[in-house]
Amino acid sequence: MKLHVKKGDEVMVIAGKDRGRKGKVLRVFAKKRKVVVENINVYKRHQKPTKENQAGGIIDKPMPMAISNVMLIDKGSGKATRVGRRRIEGKWLRYSRRSGELIDSK
Repeated sequence: MKLHVKKGDEVMVIAGKDRGRKGKVLRVFAKKRKVVVENINVYKRHQKPTKENQAGGIIDKPMPMAISNVMLIDKGSGKATRVGRRRIEGKWLRYSRRSGELIDSK
């Protein structure tokens, strides 16, 4: 399933309680159409101590949010942009609809 954001992209939240904030995409759930963004949509979770994580307690955890609530940030202007696709040298590459610059490298 083709989506407009990928892991590692810089995005801006356009709807919800964190509207206007920017962050990096940590994880994408394509089938659920959700995305986890660094330091966005953070909730408190109670965690038991485990062998890997000795310390338990209340931790802050970024939760998934709808992918429709985020837009990619244009590298040139720093503003949110829509994403288009172009076929270049036999590959489909994403580009910024605001500036026309390629997002993916060739």
